[in-house]
Amino acid sequence: MQIRVGFEITYTAAQPTPMVIMLSIHPSRYADIVGTERIATEPDVPIGHYRDGFGNVCGRLVAPAGGVTFRGSALVRDSGLPDIVNPAAQQLPVEQLPDDLLLYLMPSRYCETDKLTDIAWSLFGSTQPGWARVQAITDFVHHHVTFGYQHAHHMKSAHDVYESRAGVCRDFAHLALTFCRCMGIPARYCTGYLGDIGVPPDPAPMDFSGWFEVYLSGQWYTFDARHNVPRIGRILMATGRDAADVALTTSFGRMTLTKFVVVTDEVAAA
Repeated sequence: MQIRVGFEITYTAAQPTPMVIMLSIHPSRYADIVGTERIATEPDVPIGHYRDGFGNVCGRLVAPAGGVTFRGSALVRDSGLPDIVNPAAQQLPVEQLPDDLLLYLMPSRYCETDKLTDIAWSLFGSTQPGWARVQAITDFVHHHVTFGYQHAHHMKSAHDVYESRAGVCRDFAHLALTFCRCMGIPARYCTGYLGDIGVPPDPAPMDFSGWFEVYLSGQWYTFDARHNVPRIGRILMATGRDAADVALTTSFGRMTLTKFVVVTDEVAAA
């Protein structure tokens, strides 16, 4: 199958403002892009690209006075298969984990393992280590937290989500991956496109989605505490410790978001 993805995002600014953007498809999906991914600005300003410490593609630019609009589009091949489910996947002892995975056990800006470790062990200490434990965590978060765009707040942490019991997809991911870290399971935050493919259409406006991955049996597996069912057509954009590492845009000066449109559609076979 093929999936058409894209976005249009507009910011206003009173003066020239440096920015970093993370709007590209992740390099792990480059081979699936049909033709070329296009990211353009209006007015036209040069963008310099680099890879961050997590391997994500970032762009640097200076938005002119008045502001800037970003438009992106790509056609992506996809297997059409749902997220992999592997109940036999095992949790590795911490002492056997590769060195570069240890940071995915550590606390990060939105994921306070120190505040949630006792709670995690009280809830999940009796579960079977490995896939079953991660699924138990995902099930708990899915039922514990109520989804709603009105609950979004850029400063909300995993502990805040646990207490308020409400949030958006990033909040579901933050709470679930924090519980996983508390239980000694490396977990990272993911952001990308996730359209309503193979599921009833969601009447809410399309947005970029947040989910998480855990490291079991030597590889990363996808989990999604908001939807809690294997989904078709995820297109990864970036990974990190939490949402602070994968911000779509970062401005070094005052800017105002005035337009935000995301498109993710399956393309009908010719």
